[in-house]
Amino acid sequence: MGRRFKLRKTELQKLPVGIQAFEKLREGGYTYVDKTRYLLKLIENGTVYFLSRPRRFGKSLMVSTFDALFSGKKELFKGLAAEEFFDRPDYKISPVLRFDMSALDAEKGFQSMEDALILQIITNAKRHGVTISSLAIKYSHSGFRELMQNVAAAYGPVVILVDEYDKPMLDVLHDSEEVDKARRLLRSFYTQIKSSDDCIRFVFFTGITKFSRAGVFSALNNLEDISMDADYASIAGYTEEELLLNFSGYIDKIAEIMKISREELVVKIRDYYDGFSFDGFTKLYNPFSTLSFLKNPKFLNYWFISGTPEFIARFMKDKNLTVEQFQGFEVSRDFASFPGEIDTATAASFLYQAGYLSLRPGSIEDYSLDYPNHEVLTAMSFLLIGNILGDSSTSQSSGTAFKQCLIHEDKEGIKEELNQLLAAIPYDDYMGAAKTVIKIKRLGIDAGEWLYRSTLLSYLYGIGLDVEAETHTHRGRADLIIKFKGQVWVLEIKIAKGEARTKEAARDALAQIKEKYAARYIGAKLLGLAIDDEKRQITHIEFDEASKR
Repeated sequence: MGRRFKLRKTELQKLPVGIQAFEKLREGGYTYVDKTRYLLKLIENGTVYFLSRPRRFGKSLMVSTFDALFSGKKELFKGLAAEEFFDRPDYKISPVLRFDMSALDAEKGFQSMEDALILQIITNAKRHGVTISSLAIKYSHSGFRELMQNVAAAYGPVVILVDEYDKPMLDVLHDSEEVDKARRLLRSFYTQIKSSDDCIRFVFFTGITKFSRAGVFSALNNLEDISMDADYASIAGYTEEELLLNFSGYIDKIAEIMKISREELVVKIRDYYDGFSFDGFTKLYNPFSTLSFLKNPKFLNYWFISGTPEFIARFMKDKNLTVEQFQGFEVSRDFASFPGEIDTATAASFLYQAGYLSLRPGSIEDYSLDYPNHEVLTAMSFLLIGNILGDSSTSQSSGTAFKQCLIHEDKEGIKEELNQLLAAIPYDDYMGAAKTVIKIKRLGIDAGEWLYRSTLLSYLYGIGLDVEAETHTHRGRADLIIKFKGQVWVLEIKIAKGEARTKEAARDALAQIKEKYAARYIGAKLLGLAIDDEKRQITHIEFDEASKR
């Protein structure tokens, strides 16, 4: 077992893992990566803004920071970029109205959402010591309008902060009728902002997706979407420069514990948690995962473990999505900027909006899509394999069994575990995705072969193995390279039909490894696999070991 990670409290500032309240963060002595210059820029240049970012990316902390900024809590901003804001001649405190749409449970129906909104209106009214008439408070939209008017009359133009605007719709994504109910309720609520323009100083919306700009925000023609604006690309999440500047002490400590250089550790952290991009160029670390790793230095899928939204798993299952079909998928700027409505979006658009796919520079179109980092790729692979095998517990037990087979060099066990996976693939359901990938990427292989290879690769990713793949291009590397417990496995896969041909294919696969790849992996285990396309099973395997010289 490795040494435990222990720090004396006096050495480093505390890590703000999961802390969403700016006041608690600042007063509690936690590290704060200063983003307040972006907030000042927004206040100076506009009035109504919208920002979409993935879950656990600091959106709620940003809302809380805006609240403190407008509420005049100057002491919390000491040493930050926004400290000077309070000394400006025109600075004045503004009343803040905050709404958290994650508190609305759409699965309980329209009235439940309406009641939850009304409760938040009452809470905001009490915060500012105003009353709402019994007639207005019967409905959320009229209650909201009167709240803005009464608070503005008492204290001046209001600031409206709305967190997770889209949560009610995401909760019922599988039911188009319920999505429409949620959309209508929210549209009616948000429309009041437009009709109360003279009461408002500033508005800020956050959410995971931006599908419903034309839906729930249809009346807000002055809404400015900064989600893809290069000037605000780093407004949430950590750049590598911010990571190294603010958490240098932790990085040094962990490198010492892991007995690797600081530079080697940064490369590992970058591969696992960096890579989110919202303008196609600027890359960002996921704050929650990065902070979780610094606190508990093990390369785990913290973002996924913290609560994978059910809507993603359900969406992947309902649409029969594979993992690899989206890597390198070329998209236009219009695709990224105007994705359509949440319940009619394409799979690529939905996963991009939800943060599971990120932008990269395109070679044909403006952008291409890819998974941000190793963590997200592994999480998506785990979801896919859970969908195929039936549930996550089955995939976990299969993964444990497969790893045991690697340790004990159990070739037949490896074959058995992979065959259980191949047998569970709803072949016809997934063939549509396979054919689309073959066509778009112009791959020179059969769609069925792509599906076999892609699923096996997703399985290996999903069970947490270190895998290198050259699944489709065959540019001089084996199909799969697995590294586990200090041992390297080199796998080559062949597809054939019938007993005689698959037996020969397995021999050919092993011969190809030994001829072309084995010299690069001294002492590696070499495995040639042949899948019988008629049985959709691995029927023959050939095994050998690379030279140890």
